[in-house]
Amino acid sequence: MPRVHRRLRVFGRKTVYRGKIVQLEIDRIKEPSGVTADREVVVHGGSAVVLAHLDDGRLLLVRQYRYAARRWLWELVAGGIEPGESVEKGARRELKEETGYRARTLRRLFDFYPSPGFLTERMSLVEARGLTKSRAAPEPDEVLELGSFTRIELKKMVARGKIQDGKTLVGLLWLFNACNFEARSDARRGWRNTIFS
Repeated sequence: MPRVHRRLRVFGRKTVYRGKIVQLEIDRIKEPSGVTADREVVVHGGSAVVLAHLDDGRLLLVRQYRYAARRWLWELVAGGIEPGESVEKGARRELKEETGYRARTLRRLFDFYPSPGFLTERMSLVEARGLTKSRAAPEPDEVLELGSFTRIELKKMVARGKIQDGKTLVGLLWLFNACNFEARSDARRGWRNTIFS
Protein backbone atom coordinates (compact mmCIF):
# COMPACT_ATOMS: atom_id res chain seq x y z
CA MET A 1 0.00 0.00 0.00
CA PRO A 2 1.53 3.36 -0.99
CA ARG A 3 2.29 5.92 1.70
CA VAL A 4 0.23 9.08 1.45
CA HIS A 5 1.71 12.28 2.88
CA ARG A 6 -1.03 14.77 2.03
CA ARG A 7 -4.46 15.17 3.55
CA LEU A 8 -7.78 15.03 1.75
CA ARG A 9 -9.13 18.50 0.94
CA VAL A 10 -12.75 19.50 0.32
CA PHE A 11 -13.13 22.27 -2.27
CA GLY A 12 -16.90 22.51 -2.36
CA ARG A 13 -20.13 20.98 -1.16
CA LYS A 14 -23.57 21.10 -2.73
CA THR A 15 -26.73 19.71 -1.13
CA VAL A 16 -28.82 18.23 -3.95
CA TYR A 17 -31.59 16.66 -1.85
CA ARG A 18 -32.87 17.23 1.66
CA GLY A 19 -35.41 14.67 2.91
CA LYS A 20 -37.07 13.67 6.16
CA ILE A 21 -34.36 11.13 7.09
CA VAL A 22 -31.36 11.81 4.86
CA GLN A 23 -29.81 14.42 2.64
CA LEU A 24 -27.58 13.93 -0.38
CA GLU A 25 -24.47 16.06 -0.80
CA ILE A 26 -21.95 16.20 -3.62
CA ASP A 27 -18.45 17.03 -2.35
CA ARG A 28 -15.66 18.13 -4.70
CA ILE A 29 -12.48 16.79 -3.11
CA LYS A 30 -8.78 16.36 -3.72
CA GLU A 31 -7.67 12.92 -2.58
CA PRO A 32 -4.37 12.49 -0.68
CA SER A 33 -3.05 10.94 -3.91
CA GLY A 34 -3.65 14.25 -5.71
CA VAL A 35 -6.69 13.10 -7.73
CA THR A 36 -9.67 15.49 -7.83
CA ALA A 37 -13.08 13.82 -7.66
CA ASP A 38 -16.75 14.31 -6.84
CA ARG A 39 -18.06 12.20 -3.96
CA GLU A 40 -21.75 11.50 -3.33
CA VAL A 41 -22.44 11.47 0.40
CA VAL A 42 -25.70 10.45 2.05
CA VAL A 43 -25.90 12.32 5.37
CA HIS A 44 -27.74 10.55 8.21
CA GLY A 45 -27.89 11.48 11.89
CA GLY A 46 -27.06 8.03 13.27
CA SER A 47 -29.00 5.13 14.78
CA ALA A 48 -29.30 2.98 17.88
CA VAL A 49 -29.47 -0.81 17.46
CA VAL A 50 -30.76 -2.70 20.49
CA LEU A 51 -29.93 -6.24 21.66
CA ALA A 52 -33.03 -6.59 23.85
CA HIS A 53 -32.65 -9.54 26.27
CA LEU A 54 -35.68 -11.03 28.01
CA ASP A 55 -35.07 -12.46 31.49
CA ASP A 56 -35.42 -16.03 30.13
CA GLY A 57 -32.50 -15.45 27.71
CA ARG A 58 -34.53 -14.95 24.55
CA LEU A 59 -33.85 -11.94 22.34
CA LEU A 60 -36.51 -9.63 20.88
CA LEU A 61 -36.61 -9.03 17.13
CA VAL A 62 -39.15 -7.22 15.00
CA ARG A 63 -40.28 -8.23 11.52
CA GLN A 64 -41.18 -5.44 9.17
CA TYR A 65 -41.53 -4.74 5.48
CA ARG A 66 -38.56 -2.83 4.11
CA TYR A 67 -39.57 -1.04 0.94
CA ALA A 68 -36.04 -0.60 -0.48
CA ALA A 69 -35.32 -4.33 -0.06
CA ARG A 70 -38.85 -5.25 -1.24
CA ARG A 71 -39.21 -7.86 1.48
CA TRP A 72 -40.13 -8.60 5.08
CA LEU A 73 -37.05 -8.78 7.33
CA TRP A 74 -36.39 -9.89 10.90
CA GLU A 75 -34.33 -7.20 12.61
CA LEU A 76 -33.03 -6.09 15.96
CA VAL A 77 -34.93 -3.13 17.37
CA ALA A 78 -33.39 -0.02 15.82
CA GLY A 79 -34.07 3.52 14.78
CA GLY A 80 -32.66 6.93 14.10
CA ILE A 81 -31.32 9.19 16.81
CA GLU A 82 -33.28 12.43 16.84
CA PRO A 83 -31.44 15.79 16.85
CA GLY A 84 -30.15 16.53 20.36
CA GLU A 85 -30.98 13.02 21.58
CA SER A 86 -28.39 10.74 23.21
CA VAL A 87 -27.82 7.19 21.98
CA GLU A 88 -29.22 5.88 25.28
CA LYS A 89 -32.38 7.97 25.04
CA GLY A 90 -32.86 6.97 21.39
CA ALA A 91 -32.40 3.28 22.24
CA ARG A 92 -34.97 3.50 25.05
CA ARG A 93 -37.44 5.33 22.81
CA GLU A 94 -37.09 2.85 19.94
CA LEU A 95 -37.40 -0.15 22.28
CA LYS A 96 -40.63 1.25 23.73
CA GLU A 97 -42.07 2.31 20.36
CA GLU A 98 -41.34 -0.93 18.52
CA THR A 99 -41.85 -3.56 21.24
CA GLY A 100 -43.65 -1.98 24.17
CA TYR A 101 -40.78 -2.96 26.50
CA ARG A 102 -38.82 -0.71 28.84
CA ALA A 103 -35.25 -1.54 29.90
CA ARG A 104 -33.89 -1.26 33.43
CA THR A 105 -30.29 -1.14 32.17
CA LEU A 106 -28.63 -0.22 28.90
CA ARG A 107 -25.00 -0.79 27.95
CA ARG A 108 -23.46 0.77 24.86
CA LEU A 109 -21.26 -1.90 23.30
CA PHE A 110 -19.66 -0.28 20.25
CA ASP A 111 -20.29 1.88 17.19
CA PHE A 112 -19.93 0.91 13.54
CA TYR A 113 -20.49 2.36 10.08
CA PRO A 114 -22.83 0.20 7.96
CA SER A 115 -21.71 1.61 4.59
CA PRO A 116 -18.84 4.11 4.99
CA GLY A 117 -18.15 4.43 1.27
CA PHE A 118 -21.01 6.91 0.87
CA LEU A 119 -23.08 7.02 4.09
CA THR A 120 -22.27 9.09 7.22
CA GLU A 121 -24.59 7.05 9.47
CA ARG A 122 -22.94 5.68 12.60
CA MET A 123 -24.82 2.88 14.34
CA SER A 124 -24.45 2.25 18.07
CA LEU A 125 -25.04 -1.30 19.31
CA VAL A 126 -26.72 -1.18 22.73
CA GLU A 127 -27.55 -4.06 25.06
CA ALA A 128 -30.84 -3.78 27.00
CA ARG A 129 -31.64 -5.91 30.06
CA GLY A 130 -34.23 -5.99 32.82
CA LEU A 131 -37.12 -5.60 30.39
CA THR A 132 -40.66 -4.90 31.57
CA LYS A 133 -43.67 -4.94 29.25
CA SER A 134 -45.68 -1.82 28.62
CA ARG A 135 -47.54 -0.66 25.52
CA ALA A 136 -45.95 -0.37 22.07
CA ALA A 137 -46.32 2.89 20.15
CA PRO A 138 -44.98 2.34 16.62
CA GLU A 139 -44.75 5.15 14.09
CA PRO A 140 -47.95 5.52 12.02
CA ASP A 141 -46.25 4.03 8.93
CA GLU A 142 -44.68 1.06 10.78
CA VAL A 143 -46.30 -2.38 10.71
CA LEU A 144 -44.30 -4.60 13.05
CA GLU A 145 -44.46 -8.22 14.15
CA LEU A 146 -42.69 -8.89 17.46
CA GLY A 147 -40.81 -12.14 17.98
CA SER A 148 -38.63 -13.61 20.71
CA PHE A 149 -35.94 -16.16 19.93
CA THR A 150 -33.40 -18.28 21.76
CA ARG A 151 -29.74 -17.99 20.78
CA ILE A 152 -29.90 -21.45 19.21
CA GLU A 153 -32.88 -20.40 17.08
CA LEU A 154 -31.08 -17.23 16.04
CA LYS A 155 -27.90 -19.12 15.11
CA LYS A 156 -29.99 -21.40 12.89
CA MET A 157 -31.74 -18.42 11.30
CA VAL A 158 -28.38 -16.78 10.53
CA ALA A 159 -26.91 -20.03 9.15
CA ARG A 160 -29.95 -20.58 6.90
CA GLY A 161 -29.93 -17.02 5.54
CA LYS A 162 -33.20 -16.12 7.28
CA ILE A 163 -31.66 -12.95 8.71
CA GLN A 164 -30.52 -10.62 5.94
CA ASP A 165 -30.43 -7.24 7.68
CA GLY A 166 -26.83 -6.02 8.10
CA LYS A 167 -27.12 -4.31 11.50
CA THR A 168 -28.88 -7.39 12.88
CA LEU A 169 -26.12 -9.66 11.61
CA VAL A 170 -23.48 -7.39 13.20
CA GLY A 171 -25.30 -7.47 16.55
CA LEU A 172 -26.02 -11.19 16.55
CA LEU A 173 -22.54 -12.22 15.41
CA TRP A 174 -21.06 -10.02 18.15
CA LEU A 175 -23.41 -11.66 20.67
CA PHE A 176 -22.55 -15.20 19.57
CA ASN A 177 -18.82 -14.45 19.64
CA ALA A 178 -18.94 -12.58 22.98
CA CYS A 179 -20.83 -15.45 24.62
CA ASN A 180 -18.31 -17.99 23.31
CA PHE A 181 -15.42 -15.76 24.40
CA GLU A 182 -16.84 -15.33 27.91
CA ALA A 183 -17.51 -19.05 28.28
CA ARG A 184 -13.97 -19.99 27.19
CA SER A 185 -12.37 -17.27 29.31
CA ASP A 186 -14.43 -18.13 32.38
CA ALA A 187 -13.53 -21.79 32.05
CA ARG A 188 -9.80 -21.09 31.70
CA ARG A 189 -9.22 -18.13 33.99
CA GLY A 190 -12.42 -17.17 35.73
CA TRP A 191 -12.15 -13.87 33.83
CA ARG A 192 -15.13 -11.82 32.65
CA ASN A 193 -15.17 -9.96 29.35
CA THR A 194 -15.27 -6.25 30.16
CA ILE A 195 -13.89 -4.98 26.86
CA PHE A 196 -17.06 -3.01 26.04
CA SER A 197 -18.04 -1.84 29.53
